[in-house]
Amino acid sequence: MSIPATRSRENTRARLLEAAEQLFAEVGLDGASVEAVCERAGFTRGAFYSNFESKDELFLMLAGRVAETRVNAVRERVTEITAEGGLVPGCDPTDLLQKVMDSGSDDRMGVMLMSEIRIRALRDAQFGAAYLAQEREMVGSIAQIVTDIVDAGKLQLRVPAEVAGRILMIVWEGMTVRGAMAGQDDAQLRRAGSEELGRLVDLLLV
Repeated sequence: MSIPATRSRENTRARLLEAAEQLFAEVGLDGASVEAVCERAGFTRGAFYSNFESKDELFLMLAGRVAETRVNAVRERVTEITAEGGLVPGCDPTDLLQKVMDSGSDDRMGVMLMSEIRIRALRDAQFGAAYLAQEREMVGSIAQIVTDIVDAGKLQLRVPAEVAGRILMIVWEGMTVRGAMAGQDDAQLRRAGSEELGRLVDLLLV
């Protein structure tokens, strides 16, 4: 009985997250009320609060899903490049970065969501602490990818992998935000900042 119950709970959470994502795209973070999310997903407030403590928790989870999708896309592309023989000692790190970034998963909705959530984090210390904790996990994932690339390519970093991961993430996110402001489409956003990241990689490597 526990397995079907667990699966049902996961399905409910997934539907609520999907509804929240749709509403955010239409009306923004403030406009996506708990009542509106429940109505869109076809659930009661009771179902919502049996899965999430608050709207803040829901949107933090949604932000985490956006971040995880980004990192997984990069990880999968690195795995593909490695299998194709593109990640070997002596490879061009800037060219490698371009190949990785071209397969990114950034889109305008994701950029807007993350931007609004950061504004919310600036205004609320408790929410901000939860957001930073989630961000540290993302940095750790990026740092592991950086370590794998450095080891496979026999490269050497000037700074610890975690520091490199945080710097890369900040530049990556900053450039996608500016790309969204400039009206770039999803394909352009996926390549936003590649040139700047390439320069940064040159600075981070010995």
